[in-house]
Amino acid sequence: MPSLQEELFPSTPGKFKIDRAHSMNRQFHRCFASTSTMFLWALFLIALTASYLSFQSFVDSGSKYFTASWGGLQWEKQVRVSSQIRRSGGMSVLVTGAAGFVGTHVSLALKRRGDGVVGLDNFNNYYDPSLKKARRALLDSHGIFVVEGDINDGRMLEKLFDIVAFTHVMHLAAQAGVRYAMENPNSYVHSNIAGLVSLLEACKSANPQPSVVWASSSSVYGLNEKVPFSESDRTDQPASLYAATKKAGEEITHTYNHIYGLSITGLRFFTVYGPWGRPDMAYFSFTRNILQGKPIKIYRGKNRVDLARDFTYIDDIVKGCLGSLDTSGKSTGSGGKKRGPAPYRIFNLGNTSPVTVPTLVSILERYLKTKAKRNLVDMPGNGDVPFTHANISLARSELGYKPTTDLQTGLKKFVRWYLSYYGYNHGKPVN
Repeated sequence: MPSLQEELFPSTPGKFKIDRAHSMNRQFHRCFASTSTMFLWALFLIALTASYLSFQSFVDSGSKYFTASWGGLQWEKQVRVSSQIRRSGGMSVLVTGAAGFVGTHVSLALKRRGDGVVGLDNFNNYYDPSLKKARRALLDSHGIFVVEGDINDGRMLEKLFDIVAFTHVMHLAAQAGVRYAMENPNSYVHSNIAGLVSLLEACKSANPQPSVVWASSSSVYGLNEKVPFSESDRTDQPASLYAATKKAGEEITHTYNHIYGLSITGLRFFTVYGPWGRPDMAYFSFTRNILQGKPIKIYRGKNRVDLARDFTYIDDIVKGCLGSLDTSGKSTGSGGKKRGPAPYRIFNLGNTSPVTVPTLVSILERYLKTKAKRNLVDMPGNGDVPFTHANISLARSELGYKPTTDLQTGLKKFVRWYLSYYGYNHGKPVN
C-alpha cells in the first residue's frame, strides 16, 4: 500500500490515476486553510509594522525633543533676559544672522545703547564656523543670547514670538556670496527666499506685529550701467543667482507689506568690510594669502579695465541699520490682518567713493609690510559685476546716514584686528 508521501510526491510524475472528485475536495480545503492562514499572518504583519512605525515615530520625536538646540525653561529664560530693554523708549530686536559679520556688529551696537537683543543663527559651514562661534562668544560676553536654529523652522520662530513681543526684527540671515551660487544654488533659495518667507510669516502672524528691517544688496542693480546707482533705477537684470534671490526678496517683502501691513525697510549694502569680516570676501582672502606668501587673483573687466567697488566700512553700515530701525514706523496689522497702510522703504547704504581692486591691494601691502604676488586674470562669467557706486542721498535725508570712514582708515582697522585675531603680530601696532 503506497505511503502518503508516495501519493503526494510520486517517483514518476504523470504516471498514475487521480480520483478527481476526492482530489478537488481535498485541494479546496487546503486552499481555504492556506488562505485563512495567510490572512491571519497578513493581519499580524500589518499590526507589527504599525507598532514598529509608531514606536519609531515616538523614538524620533523624543530624540528631536531631547537633542533640539532650542526649547526648555532655561532656554526661555535666556531669551527673556537677553530681550530686556534697558533704556527709555528702547526696542526689543530679533537679529537673524547674529553670528554673522554685520549681525554681530549691529547686535553689539543695539545692546550698548540699551536695547533688548536676541540673536538667531544656524552656524552653517559656508565659511569657517569657528569664526562665527568666536563672534557668538563676543556677543555672549555682552549679555546677548544667540539662539542656534534655522530661519526656516517655523515652530521655533513662533516660540520666540510667544516668549518676546519683539518690536523690531533685523533680518540679516542669508546665504551670501556671488560665486558660491554656481556650486550650491539650492542654498540660496533655501535661505534667501524660503527663509525670508518663513520669517515674514512669523512676523505677520505675531501680535503685535514687529517692524522689519532686512538686508537686500547692491547686487540687485546687476547689469545696470548707469552710475551712481539710485533706488529708483531698474533692478530687473540680475547678473547672479544671489542677486536674483535678493531681488525676489524685495518683491516678496513688498507683498507682505501690501497684504498684511508689515512695516518693511530694505537695505542695499555696498561691499561691507572691516574687523570680524567674512573670509570669503576679497580683502579678507587677499590679506590671508599675502601673509602666507601665496599669489592673489585680481580680476579685470572687459578691455582689461580694473574692477571697482564702493567699499563701505562696517561702522557706517551699522549706523545705517540703527537709523533704519529708529525711523521704521509701526506695522499696521494684528494677528495677520491689515488695518491700514504701513511704511515700505528701500535705501542704499554705501560709501559713495568707489576704489579699484588693485588700489585696495596696494593699501593692504602697506599695512602688512609685504608685497603681494599679483596674478591678473580676466573676470569669468560667474556673476560678478565690474563696478558698484552708491547714491546715498535718500538715506542721508531719511535716516541721517553719513559715512565717515575712508578705505585706508577702514583697512588699517581691519588689518589690526586680523593680525591680533590670527596671532601674526603678537600685539605689535600697525603703522
